[in-house]
Amino acid sequence: MAIRLDWLLGVAWVAGTLPILLASLPFSRLNPIHQLLLGFAKRGKTLKSSSKQKWTVPQRFFLHFYWFGVAWTSFLLVITWNYASKTAPLVPDPLDYSSAAAHLTGGGSRLFSWHKSHSGTAKHRYKVWVSVFLLLLMETHVLRRLYETIYVLNYSPSARMHILGYLTGLFFYAAAPLSLCHFCAFKALNFAVDEVVVELNAKTQQDPSFAAIGGDNTDWKGFVKPMLKLGWCQWTGAALFAWGWVHQLRCHKILGSLRRRDREQREEYAIPRGDWFELVSSPHYTAEMLIYAGLLIASGATDYIMWLLLLFVVANLGFAAAETQRWYLHKFEAYPRNRRAFLPFVY
Repeated sequence: MAIRLDWLLGVAWVAGTLPILLASLPFSRLNPIHQLLLGFAKRGKTLKSSSKQKWTVPQRFFLHFYWFGVAWTSFLLVITWNYASKTAPLVPDPLDYSSAAAHLTGGGSRLFSWHKSHSGTAKHRYKVWVSVFLLLLMETHVLRRLYETIYVLNYSPSARMHILGYLTGLFFYAAAPLSLCHFCAFKALNFAVDEVVVELNAKTQQDPSFAAIGGDNTDWKGFVKPMLKLGWCQWTGAALFAWGWVHQLRCHKILGSLRRRDREQREEYAIPRGDWFELVSSPHYTAEMLIYAGLLIASGATDYIMWLLLLFVVANLGFAAAETQRWYLHKFEAYPRNRRAFLPFVY
């Protein structure tokens, strides 16, 4: 039985989102769920010192999310881009398939027949290239988050987070990149494996025709040119992604500078100011939501997995932003009352 990756991802996103939505409803009967989930979600300044030692890990373990995210996204990007460039041309191209066909079919390989049967319709080929585009955007996101975690945010040595929050982060950076290419991920992986087998067999047999399809004649234009043929939807989504990307970087730099100043002045916490902090308490969460909204638009907004991914991001970060807002209001008497949690002028 074939594995329905879209179904597995859909179930995972719904299972992660529903408890958060239930805990966010303003009903007293749901308060135990709210408190339970809140205990799992707290970290850093919102995590009380009395609970720091039990079932928690250092908040600097955020670094693990982004090392893993970079490695996993890079892997998916490489195999999907390779699959797209060799099996999903957006425009018919007079490629020299004859020598490749003779070599591959002559050697009894499955690769060429698999290549022919899975190149698919024009719509399928377009979707494959959209997945490459989405993975490229995701790669820039996780690379920046890795850089920020190492050089910008300056987590306190005493800052902790719940172990379930840590595991949720690892799950997210495994499932989110996969959601961007779920419909072709197995095909891309199988193609890459078959391609490696063919190349190894050709080298072992010292087949002279191997050079005709080997790495020496890589068509680099075939890797890049189709990206320029993507539509307005992809570039609109990329623009929204970039807007959120830039502001999240700015807001993280503000938070990082506060941590450095706190260490120098031996102050525990300070009110962040500047950029979107003038409007909301957690603008880095707002920016993260915009980033994934941009990915949704760039995908064409027709894939239900992308909608579920965005819903999880909004629910999860909205829940955390509400708690952060309550913490700021309780901690600082002079905290600006016009600041919302994460939606300017609304919530």
